Amino acid sequence: MTQRPLGDGSSRRTFLRATGAVGLGASALAAAGAATPAHAGDADGTDARRAAGTRSPVRTGTGLDRLPHPLVVAHRGASGYRPEHTIGAYELALELGADVIEQDLVPTRDGHLVVRHENNIAETTDVADHAGFAARRTTKTIDGVALTGWFTEDFTLAELRTLRAKERLPQQRQRNTLYDARWPVPTFREVAEFARKRARSLGRDVWLYPETKHPSYFRSIGLPLEERLADELKRAGLAGRNGRAILQSFEPSSLQRLAKLVDNPRVQLLSGATSRPYDFELAGDRRTVADLVTPDGLRWISSFAQGLGPTTALILPTDAAGKLLAPTTLVADAHRAGLVLHPYTVRNENGFLPLDFRRGSDPNAYGDAIGWARRLYDEGVDGFFTDNTDTSVLARGDFWAAHGVG
Repeated sequence: MTQRPLGDGSSRRTFLRATGAVGLGASALAAAGAATPAHAGDADGTDARRAAGTRSPVRTGTGLDRLPHPLVVAHRGASGYRPEHTIGAYELALELGADVIEQDLVPTRDGHLVVRHENNIAETTDVADHAGFAARRTTKTIDGVALTGWFTEDFTLAELRTLRAKERLPQQRQRNTLYDARWPVPTFREVAEFARKRARSLGRDVWLYPETKHPSYFRSIGLPLEERLADELKRAGLAGRNGRAILQSFEPSSLQRLAKLVDNPRVQLLSGATSRPYDFELAGDRRTVADLVTPDGLRWISSFAQGLGPTTALILPTDAAGKLLAPTTLVADAHRAGLVLHPYTVRNENGFLPLDFRRGSDPNAYGDAIGWARRLYDEGVDGFFTDNTDTSVLARGDFWAAHGVG
């Protein structure tokens, strides 16, 4: 179903601006007179941390202030329901109400940017069924990890066009295999054009959220991503703070390069606390993610980025059994540094949820994903990546209603 204008002819964006849901954080809503909802864990002081940390740092002039707050980012499209990074997954995500659709970018041998979760396409395409490409199966070391499969940088775009996408998680998402081989591997240019056309038919902006994947590796083999991405953004009219594109990477140096090429908002992705960005490994920089989420580390990130994309565990950690522990101070600390937070990834299945929100013992059955999404909104995040757009949209609606929005 598509989002339609409100009955008085105003767009949803006009409505959100009028009610304060564009560029307005939870504490600002509360300050306007809305009641803050009750929340488990109040007795351990989480309310005080939340009150200090939920003020939105979404600043005018960054581009991010033109988006609804908090955001719903479709992680590789509606990847809980369709094979990821396909036009079908992006189409469904927008129909379900996503504000932003995400693209992971990798290059072909002839320099085109295509949209795949990884450059190893063994799990996301039917390449193994093409006898003519059997000899291209190989083992490569990508960011220090040996991987065996077929890699986009060994194919021309014309060759990739002969392949079809398939479900990456068939055991967890068997129903998605119904759509195997239905869609080709899209280029970033095609996704940008799709978004432009869909924005017109939906009557609202459609934002993109491209990620440079393994940028140091690709630069080392003569296929740098940043310049290609900047060129594509300019070509599509997406460059700059008015360009409807947020840029992301796990490697800080990639964002620093992009900052010199285009003035789009940038988000630093963060993995587990003990991990280290691969460009740090190459440079001999011994800082880990744990160092980057300290106040000093966050101030450093804010010198080249406007946001963080941390794992949810960096905000709401769990114990060995998967049960939630007390929240960290990352939301408050990041907001004080002027950074928005777009954590990843919210999914419906029990196996991806904290123990507190699971239902039953089947890891592939749905748990209380709406409750988990609402918990993240209550913690003060500025949006998050989700495989299931509809459940996150519902949770956001509950969040807005609790704060008197709408």
